[in-house]
Amino acid sequence: MKPLREILAKLLAMSRTSPVLDEPQRFVLLSIVIGIFSGLVVVCFHVSIEFLNWITIASLHPPSKWILMLWPAVGGFVAYMVIKYIVPTARGTGVNYTKTAVYASDGYVPFSSVLGKFSTCTLSIGTGNPMGPEDPALQMGAGIASLLGRIFHLTRDHMRLIAPIGAAAGIGAAFNTPITAVLFVMEEVVSAWNAGVLGSIVLASVSAVIVNRWFLGDDPLYRVPGFEFGDYSELIVYAAIGIAGGALSALFTRHAITLRGFFLSFTERRRIWLPAAAGLAVGIVGLYAPETLGAGYEVVDGALHDRFGWEPLLMFGVLKLLTTALCFSCGTPGGLFAPTLFIGAMVGGGIGGLANEIWPLSGSIGPFALVGIGTFFAGVFRAPMTSVFMVFELSASYQIILPVMVANTIATLVSRRLQHESVFQLAGYQDGLDLPSAEEQRETPVMHVEDAMRRGRGLVVPKEMMVREALATVEQNGGQALLVAVRHGRWGWVERRDLERAVEDGNGDKPIHQALRPRPAVRTHPDVPLDQALRKLAIYPLLPVASRVNPSSMIGTLSLEDVHRAYGISNRTAERDSPAQSEKATQA
Repeated sequence: MKPLREILAKLLAMSRTSPVLDEPQRFVLLSIVIGIFSGLVVVCFHVSIEFLNWITIASLHPPSKWILMLWPAVGGFVAYMVIKYIVPTARGTGVNYTKTAVYASDGYVPFSSVLGKFSTCTLSIGTGNPMGPEDPALQMGAGIASLLGRIFHLTRDHMRLIAPIGAAAGIGAAFNTPITAVLFVMEEVVSAWNAGVLGSIVLASVSAVIVNRWFLGDDPLYRVPGFEFGDYSELIVYAAIGIAGGALSALFTRHAITLRGFFLSFTERRRIWLPAAAGLAVGIVGLYAPETLGAGYEVVDGALHDRFGWEPLLMFGVLKLLTTALCFSCGTPGGLFAPTLFIGAMVGGGIGGLANEIWPLSGSIGPFALVGIGTFFAGVFRAPMTSVFMVFELSASYQIILPVMVANTIATLVSRRLQHESVFQLAGYQDGLDLPSAEEQRETPVMHVEDAMRRGRGLVVPKEMMVREALATVEQNGGQALLVAVRHGRWGWVERRDLERAVEDGNGDKPIHQALRPRPAVRTHPDVPLDQALRKLAIYPLLPVASRVNPSSMIGTLSLEDVHRAYGISNRTAERDSPAQSEKATQA
């Protein structure tokens, strides 16, 4: 720890005294530091899980096999007690915790949550509970980033962006895929493509993956065999995998959230024993199907290399789905990333193997298991872009893009049709959180100037028009201002009260340019987002809307009243057509 403190002290002194680096540059440099430290912590996390798993599960001899049934219960119970009485900040899902830091806590993630997630998830996953380390690693990375941001005294705006940077570093190191980590954080945590933070997220993710590979090697979690796309008729099977993945993900989300809500209604004394009961169920299942214990990376690797038939694959997938839903509902520490990949691979491989029995195709289960990896993930997390690039990054094959896009797109559409909101959104509602999501961003239409503007030149008059006539034009159109055509391609504006005052002063029969001095107007364009135009309307009461190809040609006008009218119509339509509000109320 002493060398690390010395390194931090030197970096802190450099950041404060350097005459060269400004705040944004220090922020980028800090992103690399976050990636390095997050990578080191995740490496220790992986080693701790593997060591505990070797002690409790892997080293058991056949005569001691019945002890296997107890280890998940012991690990889940101890981990839950640690969260309840020692580190309550480690409670809940890492994704929602990090999103809360971004949108509600100015980027603050207590460092105790890092220590809590490290210890409790090591206990839970290392003793065989069917959870994954990626979600906890995401929260640990966010906690490390928040700590470093506070040490380096970042501004409030940069602190709000620091948590997603650490989250990308944590999940990138945990899964050993930097691109997937970046896309997942942008889709699920940030919930929007923020250009101001994208570069730093990439730097942190790549730095963390480099550190992870330095210590644990360059091999990915899954050793993916070579993929060759055969006949286009195989797309029917991939579509079936997408349908199955989407339907199962919706079923998983709905029942896991329902069961979680039921358990949350228990008294605190009764909830203490839930992780132990769930762990006991996991242990009983593990007696007959030990492949379902833990994160299951080796089993997925085996499915990719045709080591199982289609019957055991489907059985593993169903059992893993049931045990994961139970542990998630009971509050067993751990993430959903690895279990969703496991279930998807098992279902994809099982359907592919069954299809080979009925309708001979390539003869190999591996390609179908590989495509299936992303389908259940896409349906549960509602991150279709992440799922596509994740499989591509694992396989490094361009031929897999078409099957993956077909399967994952269908899985996402089916899942959304059957269950509107993602598991993290619903879990957040149960915890009293209302956090934004990328799905809401996609469903909310972006309004542009052309959706609100008043077409034509009804509120545009020549500068030679008499003041009295201009006032009548304003009254006829129900506006509060007029645009005055000063010269070709240039407009000014006058307010209605200016015209009324000029008439009262006896200047009603004078031209506008003589009685008044029109103030210069700032143009906008039809494709400009309406929220950007609103910033101009805070200063100017009326905006000329000009064509992009001919800026001197006016095609309409925009006023604040026009914006209010457009947003009012849009909101009424959204409330009538969208089921999100009713579902949110039902879950609450």
